[in-house]
Amino acid sequence: MNKKGFIFDLDGVIVDTAKYHYLAWKSLANELGFDITLEQNEQLKGVSRVRSLEIILGWGNKTLSDEQFSKYMAEKNDNYLSHIAQMDAGEILPDVPKTLNYLQETQQGIALGSASKNARKILQKVGLFEVFQAIVDGNNVSKAKPDPEVFLIAAKKLNITPKNCIVFEDSVAGVTAANSAEMISIGIGSQETLGHADYVFKDFTEIQTSFINELIKR
Repeated sequence: MNKKGFIFDLDGVIVDTAKYHYLAWKSLANELGFDITLEQNEQLKGVSRVRSLEIILGWGNKTLSDEQFSKYMAEKNDNYLSHIAQMDAGEILPDVPKTLNYLQETQQGIALGSASKNARKILQKVGLFEVFQAIVDGNNVSKAKPDPEVFLIAAKKLNITPKNCIVFEDSVAGVTAANSAEMISIGIGSQETLGHADYVFKDFTEIQTSFINELIKR
């Protein structure tokens, strides 16, 4: 059987930590005297922590000194970490383990490609750390999605060419990054938002092993 590289984003694909990011960013915005909505939080998916804070400050029409900016960045991360400290395997999204198990059974390359600097900690909390042969997160890249750097590094770590890699992503920036890397892009979410992906599924409950087999055979 062919060996392909399957690269997974973390937030919104394997686990839903977006809700914890939202609570932490909302708390920070409230501290600064304004609020942010769930709809606005959607725009922060796949975006680095620094850029996210810049965007949020723009929404609130606020400016901070470099010292204040660093302080609020750390505060947000501490708030977020307090939430993920409570995570366990129950946080894994439906049927993700089924797909990961099948990829292990068929001896495929499995990697993580995430903007999160807490990716390793989260994978350990939910018991999936050992599944991934390569982990590339926010600590390993200099360019955020939609730049393809994170996925290209993951492919290199798997020793599999980009054209033989498949990416699972839930963000517009992530799908764009996968397409730029000339990898097969699979959007996890809505067709309306992720229509530029090669394939779109609502979640992993819609992904059958027969589909995975077709990807492997390509």
